[in-house]
Amino acid sequence: MRILLVEDTRDVGEAISHRFTATGHTVDWETDGRAAAEILEFTSYDLIILDVMLPGLNGFDILRQVRQKRTTTPVLMLTARSEIEDRVGALDIGADDYLVKPFDFRELEARARVLMRRRSGEATNIISCGDLTIDRASRAVKIGKREVQLKRREMILLEILASRPGRLFSKDELLDQLFGFEDAANPNAIELYIGRLRKKLDGAKAHIVTVRNLGYQLLPDET
Repeated sequence: MRILLVEDTRDVGEAISHRFTATGHTVDWETDGRAAAEILEFTSYDLIILDVMLPGLNGFDILRQVRQKRTTTPVLMLTARSEIEDRVGALDIGADDYLVKPFDFRELEARARVLMRRRSGEATNIISCGDLTIDRASRAVKIGKREVQLKRREMILLEILASRPGRLFSKDELLDQLFGFEDAANPNAIELYIGRLRKKLDGAKAHIVTVRNLGYQLLPDET
């Protein structure tokens, strides 16, 4: 999934970006609050991880702008300020969760999974389609009992398709999810990853369908 990280502390930002990228997500990292607000004017995300104390525009102001536009993207606030008033204030403005620094990265990842899971209406970390299962926590993919090894972007693509079986995703939507601002990509990259996925999912009771000029969808086989 695509995540916007807004954090101006260099070592913290690098660590968070590395952790989420390593677990199969696309991360855009911004250190300036005003620049982040501008990005949110034209880019959609599955999750925003937002520090409070930022140059340019603070996290509370960014959050207000996001919610005034009625954007429902989950927002996880990060801050060194542990006062109850700050936490209550952030939640009242529209934050979905609040984590005080210093924190354990395992907790951050778990909270992020919950928020992204909640957004897609799932009760657990397991996504299923046919006999295909994806464990978002362990990043494991299985066809029946057989484990399938996927590379990072293959995993992201499968997770997107499997999270909404039958839903049609255009190439542009998939490009936005798979590639961040620092990545160079074109629509042909989607065809390449779809082709790789189809080979690795051979034998599964779910298949990727191409709808000409519209996009792709994952469908369970009819029984």
